[in-house]
Amino acid sequence: SMGDKQEKPSLPEGYKVPEVWTFKEQEGKLGAVNRPTAGARHEKALPVGKHPIQLYSLGTPNGQKVTILLEELGVEYDAWKINIMNLEQFGSGFVEVNPNSKIPVMVDNNFDPPLRVFESGHILKYLAEKYDRFIPKDSRQKTECFNW
Repeated sequence: SMGDKQEKPSLPEGYKVPEVWTFKEQEGKLGAVNRPTAGARHEKALPVGKHPIQLYSLGTPNGQKVTILLEELGVEYDAWKINIMNLEQFGSGFVEVNPNSKIPVMVDNNFDPPLRVFESGHILKYLAEKYDRFIPKDSRQKTECFNW
């Protein structure tokens, strides 16, 4: 029976759980990304172009979704590359508009103060609602739209 089998430990052999956890720097390029604290790690203002909509992103799938929608809407915008491998998402200007330090993030300068919008799905919803396109008015159709 299952009760006869000895349970395998979930921790490596010899590992002792510390009474107080302390962060240890992780190795490798991506090790610098994951930390137990939030906030800016260096001072760096975000660039601002001539259009009201500013997009700070990279050519990742989530970044591409926003770019595709902006193009489909015919909205003029300025796009700025945020190199996450160089930890640019932890600059003070980026953290100010997205405290989660994740791409993409968009700033709508049609507002005073400017309106920050982050998380790719929220940016898509914001743009579709702002320009009254791509979201059906019918409740059932709208629900199906947001299911995807």
